Amino acid sequence: MSTLITNIAELMTQDLEHRVLKNAAIVIEGERIAWLGAASDAPAADDEVDAGGRAVLPGWVDSHTHLVFAGDRTAEFEARMAGETYSAGGIAVTVDATRQTSDYDLTRLAMARVSEAVAQGTTYLETKTGYGLDVEQEARSARIASTVADEVTYLGAHLVPAGSDPDAYTDLVCGPMLDAVRPYVRWADVFCEEGAFTAEQSRRVLAASRAAGLGIRVHGNQLGIGPGVRLAVELDAASVDHVNYLAPADVAALADSWAGWDAAAGTGRRGTVATCLPACDLSTRQPLASGRELLDAGVQVALASNANPGTSYTSSMAFCVATAVLQMRLSVHEAVRAATYGGALALHRETGNDADGERAVGSLAVGHRADLHMLNAPSATHLAYRPGMPLTHAVWRAGVRAR
Repeated sequence: MSTLITNIAELMTQDLEHRVLKNAAIVIEGERIAWLGAASDAPAADDEVDAGGRAVLPGWVDSHTHLVFAGDRTAEFEARMAGETYSAGGIAVTVDATRQTSDYDLTRLAMARVSEAVAQGTTYLETKTGYGLDVEQEARSARIASTVADEVTYLGAHLVPAGSDPDAYTDLVCGPMLDAVRPYVRWADVFCEEGAFTAEQSRRVLAASRAAGLGIRVHGNQLGIGPGVRLAVELDAASVDHVNYLAPADVAALADSWAGWDAAAGTGRRGTVATCLPACDLSTRQPLASGRELLDAGVQVALASNANPGTSYTSSMAFCVATAVLQMRLSVHEAVRAATYGGALALHRETGNDADGERAVGSLAVGHRADLHMLNAPSATHLAYRPGMPLTHAVWRAGVRAR
């Protein structure tokens, strides 16, 4: 079954050529993109959708979320808005509520959050564990996450539980807990921050996870200058996320990690993606991550929602894109690219086509997964030009109309 989507005013491909096609069309066949180009040259298909002069771009790739949780942290948010400083300790409130919630309800809640994200144009989504913090609960969270998300990350190293010895808990994260979650996860992460895990503890977690066959990521430099970025680059992590406080040496290290990457060809040695989380920055009243400086230095940047109950209770990637344009000084094209191709790069899912069957996400090209986001607007510029407006008109996820 093939579907022709035609009368597209603007088709923003986010492919390696950064093409933006006017008066365009695209053909979906099964879960893949079979053709794209000028509407006047479009081939016949089994079905046809008239875009009505709307814009089409890749579906959002949200590479950093925390969706398997229960409970509410409204009081913490109100206190922060009244001037209290954010610290990592609030995670414990969510841990308590999550542990007391049944598998059925945790799954139901996570599925509802994924549905909210898809309805706003997110077509590929990562989520983490990290609200269990013991062997049984982390394994449960990983299993549930694997049923609702495209990518699952192990974050047993989210916070040291109250009353636990930090080094003993790190041993648990590196041993029995890692073994328990391993069947359900592809990635491992660590909150390398004051009040969470030290550089040495973080190194142990990442080394053990890599030895177990997992890719690695880092929460780093959210609350101040710290070792997270340097550790991520040293260990060749796929991404370091938050990056609010960067010394010149941190920016240089991230840039150097991409020295072997040919951005025009999308080949070479990947570096460490800097993932900016602007919705979280606003909610915690931290300085916005330096997306402009990072891009200018040659760092590959992603935007993600960091959807979670404490510091970023939103899955709106459009909000993140608008913030990146209006306050972080990215262009619309750069912000959309960071929220699509950048997220795919952070998850190592930017490549793949008909030849290998591992279809790329985050960009529109023949052979890539048919993840499309149609806006109720003639161009992607409206995402920042009309911030906060519900601009998602239609969504296709792996070729299936999801909205």
